[in-house]
Amino acid sequence: MFNSCKPSSTSSPSSESHDGNSSGPVEGRARRVPFWMQDYEIREGLSEEEDVSAMMILTEADPFTFEEAMKSKKWRDTMNVKIEAIELNKTWDLTILPAGVKTIGVKWIFKTKLNEIGEIDKCKARLVANGYAQQYGIDYTEVYAPIARLDTIRLVIALSTQQGWSIFQLDVKSAFLHGDLSEEVFVQQPQGYEKKGEEHKVYKLNKVLYGLKQAPRAWYSKIEAYFAKEGFEKCYCERTLFKKSKEGGKLLIVCLYVDDLIFTGNDMSMCEEFKKLMMLEFDMSNLGKMRYFLGVEVLQNSDGIYVSQRKYVHEVLERFGMNNRNLVKNPIVPGCKLSKDEKGAKVDASVFKQVVGSLMYLTTTRPDLMYGVSLISRFMSCPTEQHWLVAKRLLRYLKGMTSLGIFYKKGGPIQIVILLEM
Repeated sequence: MFNSCKPSSTSSPSSESHDGNSSGPVEGRARRVPFWMQDYEIREGLSEEEDVSAMMILTEADPFTFEEAMKSKKWRDTMNVKIEAIELNKTWDLTILPAGVKTIGVKWIFKTKLNEIGEIDKCKARLVANGYAQQYGIDYTEVYAPIARLDTIRLVIALSTQQGWSIFQLDVKSAFLHGDLSEEVFVQQPQGYEKKGEEHKVYKLNKVLYGLKQAPRAWYSKIEAYFAKEGFEKCYCERTLFKKSKEGGKLLIVCLYVDDLIFTGNDMSMCEEFKKLMMLEFDMSNLGKMRYFLGVEVLQNSDGIYVSQRKYVHEVLERFGMNNRNLVKNPIVPGCKLSKDEKGAKVDASVFKQVVGSLMYLTTTRPDLMYGVSLISRFMSCPTEQHWLVAKRLLRYLKGMTSLGIFYKKGGPIQIVILLEM
């Protein structure tokens, strides 16, 4: 057994040297597929249409200021659409600021959204309130809002695959603008959209804006009330999972993650009815079958559902400068043991935590990383060179295994397995 892990590289976040310039697989003897990878698919056998490229394209930087955005027509148009949506939704009323009341500033945030293959999907301009200026008990009270756990989403995918159901996706446009506001909140007029002759006035909010501390809570309360009105039942242990039953065993399942909705069921007429009602009640985009959700790429075909995070893997490797490093065949040295290593050379804890956090999110579709991530996550408060080498090895392993994902096979018996540690 090894007392410490000794990968070939000896660099740290603060002082690194290149491991090599190899970008392809390491040549070596043929290996059989390990037992822990037998449930994985590497996209071999899928059609060209399904085997989407994970290329990363370069786009112009998003503007940081309003002045920068005004130089581009696409961003001006995007801001105009956002203001129209706010006014159409009756989000605010122009008024005179009452004596003794403070206003909250607003600012524009710009973001180019990419799809699962790195292509530009849309440009988003969001008017955000400076929520840091709010005071508890005056501008807000309750702020908590539940979100779906990734375990729940995986369970919905697995159930849908077993039953042969399709999973569909809806995106709520400006979701938080639908939430009702109970407190009195006044905001400044947004830059570039001041009313002529009334520049001294402010907006009194009727509904929430992005950035307000109570915004997630208000949106969840709004959609939860709508689901209750439509006859949905909320899951007792997962407050973002709703189901609706009808005669004849018809079932509809809805999973909510802030402004993203996925739904599935055994009756297409119920799915179509739900989609139409949601698009009438809220301003929504119909995204069709679930393809890209929370950074997870989803491929549905007649054999089952394949999920992966190839795009995110490439982003992580690029972020931490591991694109041109030598790859390895296993995520961790067999028999590796880590200790606190109090006498070891310290490394940048901030960078180490970022690596661990990125790897933890990748375990959504990459359980082969779980053991290694569980090891290094124990030492985030004071990481040393020894811990960094193990984290770096995990990244090098990812470089050679970017296309791995989980394939849920259609059909077969549903078996619930419970593991207990006694």
